[in-house]
Amino acid sequence: MTLLGILARAMSKAGMAKPSCLVKPVSLTRIPGRYLAHQEGLPKLPVPPLSQTCDRYLAVLEPIMESEELNHTRTLVEEFQRPGGVGERLQQGLERRAQKAENWLSDWWLQTAYLDYRMPVVIHSSPGVVLPRLEFSDRQGQIRYAAKLIAGVLDFKTMIDNETLPVEYLGGKPLCMNQYYRVLSSCRVPGLKRDSVVNYASSKRPPTHITVVHNFQFFVLDVYNSDGTPLTVDQLYLQLEKIWNSSLQTNKEPVGILTSNHRNSWGKAYANLIKGKNSFEDQVTWYDHLQPLLDKTNKDSVRAIQKSIFTVCLDAPMPRVSDDLYRTRAATQMLHGGGSRWNSGNRWFDKTLQFIVGEDGTCGMIYEHAPAEGPPIVALIDHVVEYTKKSDMVRTPMVPLATPQKLRFNISPEIKKDIEEAKQNMNIMVHDLDMNVIVFSYFGKNVPKSYKLSPDAFIQVALQLAYYRMYRRCCATYESASLRMFRLGRTDTIRSASIDSAAFVRAMDDPSIQNSEKVALLEKAVKAHRAYTDMAIRGQAIDRHLLGLKLQAIEDLSALPDIFMDTSYAAANHYNLSTSQVPAKTDCVMCFGPVVPDGYGVCYNPMEEHINFSVSAFNSCADTNASRLAHGLQDALLDLKALLEQTPKARL
Repeated sequence: MTLLGILARAMSKAGMAKPSCLVKPVSLTRIPGRYLAHQEGLPKLPVPPLSQTCDRYLAVLEPIMESEELNHTRTLVEEFQRPGGVGERLQQGLERRAQKAENWLSDWWLQTAYLDYRMPVVIHSSPGVVLPRLEFSDRQGQIRYAAKLIAGVLDFKTMIDNETLPVEYLGGKPLCMNQYYRVLSSCRVPGLKRDSVVNYASSKRPPTHITVVHNFQFFVLDVYNSDGTPLTVDQLYLQLEKIWNSSLQTNKEPVGILTSNHRNSWGKAYANLIKGKNSFEDQVTWYDHLQPLLDKTNKDSVRAIQKSIFTVCLDAPMPRVSDDLYRTRAATQMLHGGGSRWNSGNRWFDKTLQFIVGEDGTCGMIYEHAPAEGPPIVALIDHVVEYTKKSDMVRTPMVPLATPQKLRFNISPEIKKDIEEAKQNMNIMVHDLDMNVIVFSYFGKNVPKSYKLSPDAFIQVALQLAYYRMYRRCCATYESASLRMFRLGRTDTIRSASIDSAAFVRAMDDPSIQNSEKVALLEKAVKAHRAYTDMAIRGQAIDRHLLGLKLQAIEDLSALPDIFMDTSYAAANHYNLSTSQVPAKTDCVMCFGPVVPDGYGVCYNPMEEHINFSVSAFNSCADTNASRLAHGLQDALLDLKALLEQTPKARL
């Protein structure tokens, strides 16, 4: 047995965590039988032809690059794909990887997109979801809703455990359901240079508790009776009331705010918190002295949070704002908690699922992005929201329940210093986030559908127009496309800035061009977006393929090909617009931060007769303004509708 194996076994016997270098993601083979059969029936993610990707790469560069730079890139691309060249060798390596692996991309994507990413998960990575405002404004209403919410999540969990969760389909094809098995009882774990994800859902003794945090204090709440049945809403209410009453003091150190820091800083603070050495790789000999070096109180508390099924955050009310600004403030509450003076310490941001219930009726959630995309999260939310609307169940006889366990933390001067640093950094992030959430109430999916145009493509073209009007140029635009038709599929990129969208936005405000021609250009742009979307969900888009070729080059230890060192490649991956459609039955909206300092994060939920939008930017960038783009987007949508209405024979 290897030294790693010996260490893992010794630590397991001692009831301790494996260091992050030993943690493995939950295996597909651990998924229950019916879903395993379903998963194995899904096709593998293909590797697109090299020449196809190269041609399409040049096409997506055309609207965002100057001709001189584009000509230089054409030369590099031709060299890259010549017969017997480096591109062909990398393509062959990728194809071999695809034959052996369940999904040639999934492990690479998890590492490069999430676990290697060192910026704070707050704003930069973790999306929030804003639910419709609820009508309570006191402790009893908060606790009652939280109890119903917990019962709703447990009801969803029962469907996962019993394999009764319906398989989802897209275009008549079944989708990979693996992400549903990764979001419960899971947590991100910080490292000094790379993070890991732990998942306890498939362990021999799956967790039966959740964590509840109130006034910065964490509690373990067992949510199952001794006979294995989930607690009723009434039982949960009583337990939450005990937690509320046991955590009235607010002068506790907000240990949870440590999770909001830069990942390297949090990695060091995490080692301080559980009193381990910096990393297993750096000092193997700490194995001999492991037990005395760990602060058992802190370690056990951290482990309880990591293992819990999910977390519920009972938040203090935020400062009142006008009804117009309420959704925007609620979005910031979900993303970061309002700062160290408010609810930012009332979180464990590494936890995959955190449901937020504010005393003022502000509710929603934030999720750590590594294990899953938005659609499975929204499916869970839709189920929970419907569950909370049910009338209360028949009251059950009250059997005495053990008082929820308060998690203790020993705060050393060093940890106190880490907390103060995290507070300062959080407050800087809070002040830097420029957020605007709007309900576009003039129309929804109904208008583009009446013209036989894809609603998503219609919105994306409107967004291109709004951006072009602000900056007089097109920019690299990311829209998330699901790869769940394939086993373990995550996402690829829909490139919304196309040759056709560029032609339309340049023509739209040109008075010399007839409306009929503008409509033809609009229809062409919408159809081009729809075609790229179809291509992406079939595994034929360019971005993950190019990433795979680049990572294959790094793995082969050869020099990085010139195509990846080119200005065009950097520009193509500098997404001034990072966007996502996350449709839900619930009248909610997802929100996230920009992915570049001078960019925007745009998320939308198109309902039948209105559209919920969130737009984010950074105040530290003088060139961006979330409110301006949001209003420009509204104007663009109205202008597109007017163009279609005013043009004879526009309706197909």
